[in-house]
Amino acid sequence: MARMSRRTLLGSMAAVAVPGALTACSTGSGDSDVSSAGKKLAPWPAYKPAGGPKPDLAPTEAGVQAGYTAYPADLAKSVSRTPGDGSTVKVMSVSFGTPPKPASANRLWTAVENALGVKIEYTIISQADYQKKMATVMAGDADTLPDIINIFSGFVLPREPEFVRRRAEDLTPFLSGDAIAAYPNLANIPTHAWRDMGRIGGLLYGIPLERPLPGSTLWLNEGMFTDAGMTQGWTADDFAAVARRATGGRTYALGAAAGSLFGNAVHAAAHNAPLEWTVTKDGTFESGWADERFKAAIAFQARLREDGSYHPDATSVSQIDLTTLYYNGTVGSMQDGFGAYLPKYRESRGKLTPAAALPYSVGGEPGGIVAARRSFGYTVLKKAKKERIEMLLRILDYLAAPFGSEEWELVHYGVEGTHFTRGEDGSPQATKLGEVENNTNLPLKYLAEGPQVLFVPGMPDAVRALHAWQRKTVPHAIRNASFGLQSATKNSRGATLKALIEDTLTGVVAGRLPLSEWDATVRKWRERGGDRMADEFAKDHAANT
Repeated sequence: MARMSRRTLLGSMAAVAVPGALTACSTGSGDSDVSSAGKKLAPWPAYKPAGGPKPDLAPTEAGVQAGYTAYPADLAKSVSRTPGDGSTVKVMSVSFGTPPKPASANRLWTAVENALGVKIEYTIISQADYQKKMATVMAGDADTLPDIINIFSGFVLPREPEFVRRRAEDLTPFLSGDAIAAYPNLANIPTHAWRDMGRIGGLLYGIPLERPLPGSTLWLNEGMFTDAGMTQGWTADDFAAVARRATGGRTYALGAAAGSLFGNAVHAAAHNAPLEWTVTKDGTFESGWADERFKAAIAFQARLREDGSYHPDATSVSQIDLTTLYYNGTVGSMQDGFGAYLPKYRESRGKLTPAAALPYSVGGEPGGIVAARRSFGYTVLKKAKKERIEMLLRILDYLAAPFGSEEWELVHYGVEGTHFTRGEDGSPQATKLGEVENNTNLPLKYLAEGPQVLFVPGMPDAVRALHAWQRKTVPHAIRNASFGLQSATKNSRGATLKALIEDTLTGVVAGRLPLSEWDATVRKWRERGGDRMADEFAKDHAANT
């Protein structure tokens, strides 16, 4: 059998499923009841931190990450035996890179297969195609499903938890409570990641991809903003003035990508607006979109756009093309996940100095930052016999190896002398081959990964700056209270309702709609399902508390 056909699983699918088709998938056997309300809850996996090198910069309970200013000199071995059984394993995940070379010509792919003890058939879905192609997979035949499926949390997939409950293995017997001790690297995943992944019908169906607390971040060209007058402790008015001064000719202070709503998340957090949902002390869920602070953030963004500070293609340029504009100095900032710091520092070397923006203040109140869902996504397994599930979990346990281990180095950097050499400080430095064969283009990190740490090879000052930024901002992180919770209305209508909100928001900032249209849209959103979502989230929250 070929290890990867260029005609992937998804490449042969001509039809694109629509939400209605997904709704029709329900078997009527109770799989639609995905809330934990009234259910016996599976205990979260018992957390047992892995040993490893002591960080140079300490983490905090509040969510500041551990920082390493140098690469560990002595790597640990976190897996005692080859996890696989020689069989072929079909896997599928999102990707933010370019398609990798096929397995037969990819030395990283071969090295990972040898370490895992399996042959890997990989279906890789680009971010741009993910939502449509996952809909096709979810509506398809159970027999065609890959063994391991990454479900990316960046999109609302209609009836996603119903699909998982119907098609995926219930991992509760394998991972809940002390059972996870059989997989030490998975046991090293902190409880906050499991909570933000959430239960489905009270049970555990996935393994979360742990992420740091800071989420969407405004990444600046530090020199450009400093030259324009950026200072510590700036206000919203200061931010607007700096953005105007940094804009001129074919250079724009603010870049934004299609679908980012002009970088709305960063500005909403700076205004201390609830991010989508907030929960009161009595357990009531309230919409952030109905909050006046959120409306004020939209008005502020419209002001920035009227000032001419946004790149004119802010509603159409792709995230990949925006990144190019950032590196070449056309735009002075862009919104991206905090975890994007590594390519930001690596790719901008010799061009600019990247910096995570401190939030501006509004009305004298310190601005907040976006708290990420601590689970970037999660991985589910196709239903199979117990022995097969245990083998697949051993593979994921290997991929979830912690920083400072031999297994982590292989998955993240490849083979020494082939994909990387060591710098003077011992840190991996990519070879020409390593720039092509890497875990961006072969995205194994989206199947399983250990807790992330702050580390930039050969750039200790960057690690110190990021750690200092986190210490300042993490106490002001604003979390979406619905993370890890279930709502039947969101599952069935969430994508449509979110599109209603996002179309109006984009229209207001772009100047196509008046700000007064916002209140009318929020009323429609509430009437068409928003209020039902609030009730359903409240019930699931009460059940999980």
